[in-house]
Amino acid sequence: MSNEVEHAKRALRAELRERRALLSDAQRDAAASSIGERLDELVESLGAQSISCYLSATAEPGTREFVTRAVRRGIRVLLPVTRADGLLDWAVANDDDDVAEGLFGLPEPTGEVLGPIAVNDVDLMIVPAAAVDRSGMRMGWGRGYFDKTIGSMEKCPPVYAVIYDSEILDSLPREVHDQPVDGIVTPTQTLSLSQTRR
Repeated sequence: MSNEVEHAKRALRAELRERRALLSDAQRDAAASSIGERLDELVESLGAQSISCYLSATAEPGTREFVTRAVRRGIRVLLPVTRADGLLDWAVANDDDDVAEGLFGLPEPTGEVLGPIAVNDVDLMIVPAAAVDRSGMRMGWGRGYFDKTIGSMEKCPPVYAVIYDSEILDSLPREVHDQPVDGIVTPTQTLSLSQTRR
């Protein structure tokens, strides 16, 4: 059973990667701008003073301008730093463009690194995803970092995944460790999903 689910996920991830690769720079820029506005509104509506986000890679829906704006508005933004043991450390974002290459070639912050529990104090988590289904089940890219983080938090804040509109699916293959999200932010909408996880 588990092998079937893994195979289905692998095939779906490959398809989603391919779709993202086909987007033009202009489409990516427009999506990043719209997503940034929606994230600004989400942060404001929740009154979040401290958030976690991530530095988007080229093919991902863009979050970098949003992060810079949030920092300049005085919001504390924690950015993930991958560790070899499967956990995430966190670094406080600043408004410069210093970025290092992380373990998997993904962009990571260069500031002072805090331990995994630093994220316990945020009011909102903004996470990457490959896709999310209508029940809120999130599928990442297969390394499990965010599932581990969300699953281990004693008091998890609202978690919103950032994806493109075409990545909202009716259902997703699911494994025991997969963690749902509370909402989705796309270039055209912010969807709040009812969750019973907490």
